[in-house]
Amino acid sequence: MPISTIVTTPPYADFLAEVASHPIVSGFRLNTVMPLRESHREVLQRLCKIISARGGVPAAEDGGLSNAPVWVDLKGRQLRVVGAAIPPYTEVELSHRIKVETPVDAYFSDGNERVRVAAVDGDRLILADGPRRLIGPGESVNIVHPSLKIEGTLTDTDKAYLAAMKELGMTKVMLSYVESIEDVDEVKSLLPNAEMILKIETQRGLDFAKKHGSKHGRLMAARGDLFVEVLRPHKVASAVKTIINADKDAIVASRILDSLAYQPVPVSADIGDVAFLLEIGYRTFMLGDHVCLRRETVMEALNLLEEMGKDYS
Repeated sequence: MPISTIVTTPPYADFLAEVASHPIVSGFRLNTVMPLRESHREVLQRLCKIISARGGVPAAEDGGLSNAPVWVDLKGRQLRVVGAAIPPYTEVELSHRIKVETPVDAYFSDGNERVRVAAVDGDRLILADGPRRLIGPGESVNIVHPSLKIEGTLTDTDKAYLAAMKELGMTKVMLSYVESIEDVDEVKSLLPNAEMILKIETQRGLDFAKKHGSKHGRLMAARGDLFVEVLRPHKVASAVKTIINADKDAIVASRILDSLAYQPVPVSADIGDVAFLLEIGYRTFMLGDHVCLRRETVMEALNLLEEMGKDYS
């Protein structure tokens, strides 16, 4: 099976048409936390037309954009920062109300910063300490504790994107932090013909994957948060094996060739990581935000994946 890649698209990048022409590019992901100057409908319509025009994917016969290879990444129950906060001892407003036993640890910066939470009040984390920097809006927060309960699933922004997709005839949805069939049902209640990629990012998500496989949508090993949520870092290796065993067509995402965002030659560990993923059966990769912000880095990542994939076609 040949390798294919989904590319995260900055909404105002001027190189999308060129990337769409790369032979291993099968789709684009719009990260819905990115700021816009347009309405949700306008940005989706513009991106679909740019990408489809060069990528050779025709619009649907009804005039919609259901065939355009643009996946809208909904945040679901993923915890993110709303507004800015300056520690120490401060409050952080979250995208969802939560309940959790305190004190408890919260993780910022892709799991690299651990902060003690003294108390929780609805959608507010009251921090006991750090991180000793400004915490900005849109940052993800991980609380890995069995008592954690997150109220609600889809955010208002998620719902606005789904409404715009329905108007345009778009169908391709990625859903973050999938843990239950109810998560899928909520999306389909707003977009009945949704074609879904289910992002597995927690232990409960892994349990869902083992139980249901690809019955409710194609699975994705979303390693950005999954790496943090397994708590003991080495367990991410068995987690990605669990997902590909549950769905032979699963996608693997995040932390892929990220060193290219900072230097022209990837580090050895990145090469070994891709080789491991190919060895255990992954054939569809999704490049994350960091490596996709500049034309040079995303094209280099695509070229490297193409070369490495030739041994597994």
